[in-house]
Amino acid sequence: MDHTTLRIGAGAGYAGDRIPPAVELAEKGQLDYLVFECLAERTIALAQLERSQRPEAGFDALLTARMRAVLPACIRQGTRIISNMGAANPMQAGYAVLAVAHELGLPHVKVAVVLGDDVLTTLCADGLSLPVLESNQRLADLQPQLISANAYLGAEALLPALQTDAHVIITGRVADPALFLAPLMHHFGWTHDDWARLGKGVLVGHLLECAAQITGGYFADPGYKDVPNMAQLGFPLAEVSASGDAVITKVADSGGCVTVATCTEQLLYEIENPERYLQPDVVADFSQVQLTQMGPDRVQITGGNGHPRTDTLKVTLGYRDGFIGEGQMSYAGLGAQARGQLALDLVRERLAQAGYAQFDSRYDLIGVNAIFSGGSQNTTEPKAPHLATKVSAYRITEPNNATTEVRARVTLRVPTLQHAQHVAHEVEALYLNGPAGGGGATRSVREVIAAAAVLMPRSAVHTTTVLLNAEGH
Repeated sequence: MDHTTLRIGAGAGYAGDRIPPAVELAEKGQLDYLVFECLAERTIALAQLERSQRPEAGFDALLTARMRAVLPACIRQGTRIISNMGAANPMQAGYAVLAVAHELGLPHVKVAVVLGDDVLTTLCADGLSLPVLESNQRLADLQPQLISANAYLGAEALLPALQTDAHVIITGRVADPALFLAPLMHHFGWTHDDWARLGKGVLVGHLLECAAQITGGYFADPGYKDVPNMAQLGFPLAEVSASGDAVITKVADSGGCVTVATCTEQLLYEIENPERYLQPDVVADFSQVQLTQMGPDRVQITGGNGHPRTDTLKVTLGYRDGFIGEGQMSYAGLGAQARGQLALDLVRERLAQAGYAQFDSRYDLIGVNAIFSGGSQNTTEPKAPHLATKVSAYRITEPNNATTEVRARVTLRVPTLQHAQHVAHEVEALYLNGPAGGGGATRSVREVIAAAAVLMPRSAVHTTTVLLNAEGH
C-alpha cells in the first residue's frame, strides 16, 4: 500500500446497515482502515437496557456477522478495523470478535478495546447540577429515570489503541468523525493542536460516516437525481494525503455514484454552523470547502480548516420517558378517507372520556395527513364536539379525488404500560365498534427511551485501552 496516501473506507453508516458493500470494500478497496460507524443517539441507552437483562449483551447485534464477513479479507490484506459497535458493552464485543476469529481459524487476531465513555457513575456523583441542553432542567431532575450517560470521546482516546498491533479496535461512544480522524492522526503524525489538519480530518470523517449516503443512498430521486445500479450500491472510501486533503471515491464497478452533488448533500448533513462544527478534537470549519469532480466517481475535497477545541465534551443521556401506545386500522374502497377519519374521531372521543386528553397524541390518516398535516389536508376532520351531529360532514367535505385506501393510526405517549395497552386496545376495538370495512388492525406498546445531553469537563473523562488476544487478555 502507498503510505503517502491513507486509504480509509466506510463499512457501515448505522447499526442495521448492509453487509455486502463492506465485504466488497474489504476485498477490493485496498484499504489501510475499514471503519464501521454504528451508533445513533439513543442506541447506547437501548443497549444498556439489553445489557441489564443479559450481562453478555449490549453490543451491536450485527457485530459477529460483520466480522465473520470481512475479517478474513482484512487480515489477509493488512486492513485494520475500527468500530463503535461495542455500544454499551465494548469488552464483551471484543471477546465476540475473538470468538469469530477463532471460528474462522485466525488465532493470532488481536483486539484493542477502548473504555471510558460511560460516565454515568461520575455524573451521578459530581455532575447533577449540570444543565440539560434541551430544556431548563438540571441533570438531577432526570436522575431517577437515567439509564445511561456516555461522553463523545475524540480521536485522542483511540490513539493508544492504534499504537498497539491490534487488528481490530472496538469502542463505545466516540464522535463519528473521530473514528476516521484517529487513523489519520496516527498514520501522518498529526499533533493534537494542528487545528487545520484536524479540521480537515473531521471533514473526511463527516463525509464518510454515513457510508452509502455519499454514494447515492438517500440521494436518489428518479428523473431528477438518478443513481445507477442502486441494487449493488457501493460504500465510499477516501484517499487522504498528509495535508488532510482527500479524494472521495468507491470501488470500481460498484453501484451508485460519487459526485459533487452527493458529496454536497453529505457535507451539509447535520451541520448547524459550517464555520463551527463542534467536535471533541477540534472546532471544524467547513465554510471554505471546495468540491471538484476529478473523474468518474472521484471528488476532490479541499478547503477544510479548524480551530481550538472546547474544554467540554458532549454527553448523551438516555432516560425513561413513559410509554407509547399505538394502534392502526386500514380502510379501503369508496369513502375510505371518511371512514378512516370517523375511526380516528371515535377513538379520540373515547380516550378523552377515559381521561387521556392531556397526553401527547397523534391521530393520522397514513397516505393523507400523517406527514404533511394542517391546512387543507385536515378539512375532513369534523369540528363539532359530538360526532352524531356531523356524520354528513364526512361525505360533504371529502374531495372528489380522495384516496381509496387509508390507514388510521392513533399514537399516544402515556406514563404507564397500562395506559399504553389501553390505547392500543381502543383502536383494535374499532373492528366491531367503528366504521364499516376496517381490517388489518395492529397494536403495539413500547417504552420510550429519550435522549438529552449535557456538557461535562473533558478533564473528568478518563479512557483506557485493553488489548485482547486469543487467550482473552
